[in-house]
Amino acid sequence: MISHLGRDPLRAVAYLLTGVLVGLPLCLGLTVLAVTGVALAPVLVGLPLLALLALAGVPVGILERWRARLLAPGPPWANPHRTPAEPGLAAWARLRLTEPATWRELGHAALLALVLWPLDLLALTAAVAVPCVLLGAPLQLALSGDDTRIVKLWLIDGYPQAALCTAAGAVLLLALTWPLSRYARARAALTRLLLEPRAAEQRLAEVTRSRARLVAAFEAERRRIERDLHDGAQQRLVALSMRLGLLRLDAPPELAARLDDAHREAGRVLDELRELIHGIHPRVLADYGLADALTDAADRSAVPVEVTAELPRLPEAVESAAYFAAREALANVGRHSGARRAWIEGRYGDGWLAMEVRDDGTGGADPARGTGLAGLADRLAVLDGTLTVTSPAGGPTVLRLEIPCLPA
Repeated sequence: MISHLGRDPLRAVAYLLTGVLVGLPLCLGLTVLAVTGVALAPVLVGLPLLALLALAGVPVGILERWRARLLAPGPPWANPHRTPAEPGLAAWARLRLTEPATWRELGHAALLALVLWPLDLLALTAAVAVPCVLLGAPLQLALSGDDTRIVKLWLIDGYPQAALCTAAGAVLLLALTWPLSRYARARAALTRLLLEPRAAEQRLAEVTRSRARLVAAFEAERRRIERDLHDGAQQRLVALSMRLGLLRLDAPPELAARLDDAHREAGRVLDELRELIHGIHPRVLADYGLADALTDAADRSAVPVEVTAELPRLPEAVESAAYFAAREALANVGRHSGARRAWIEGRYGDGWLAMEVRDDGTGGADPARGTGLAGLADRLAVLDGTLTVTSPAGGPTVLRLEIPCLPA
């Protein structure tokens, strides 16, 4: 009972009153944007205004999520929006215009501007303003002198009538607190229904975050294996090869031939191990960056490759994903394309890494046939990147990847 007569109605009044204070200027603003944008759209000046109108629900949604705390203090509702992969207003606007939450927020803003705030004002007038005017009847009579008209309806000319109005106002105020609180809660529930992220969006966001964590863990594990092989097994193989070489110098001829075979076999194992380490995470990629790593991959290719890439240092995950995509493309060129030459072009601009691998082969490459490109596409998708392969019959084959990123 204490909560019902105390804090709960006050929170309801504060919530509904701020709804009126937000809704009225919002109605005027949306009307001006819509009318001006449509009128100026034929001369293209109105298009930015219409884009601004489409994004108008985003700040309103932020305000509504925090305004709900007036009714029920606690943490704000979940934010349905993703964080842009790069800074800048253009990247923010591109992402927001593609999110379903933005259009739900715009619909809520229109509903608030046209329907909800007038209802809030009506509820406050009926449940608070009218009873308060009745409560103040004696004061109004004293200020007017002879008589006064309460709520523009009832004429009173004496203090007994004013006392009856005060009593009626008190009863009415107490009686309407429960309906007012229920209306405010229903109003907040409707807003929450419109603005909170859908379960599918929450699951998608969590899947994206978990995939990113898996990629980071995978990269860390690759680096650990590389370090263990480089500092452990490779060093022991080098020591074994040196011992076999020294033993061969002092061994009798019949044993020296066997030691020579063993020495050559150890050398081949060492070469294979070095290639394995290089394939896990090449040192040139970690030390010098993607451009030099692409040049190194071109030197190791079975097909002559021309590299054109002037790139800044990029985040490790981006460089690694782009490098292994190029390595897989060059491996496919050497094994399947019948190409005589290949080209790699990489560039960075406007917050995007773009890279192409082309060849003059016979074409017909299909990522769905197990070439390894499907896995690379999934890896790029974690970084919000894309991988496309164009390979008509007769060639040429062009692999193109794009990844949003910032210089490291």
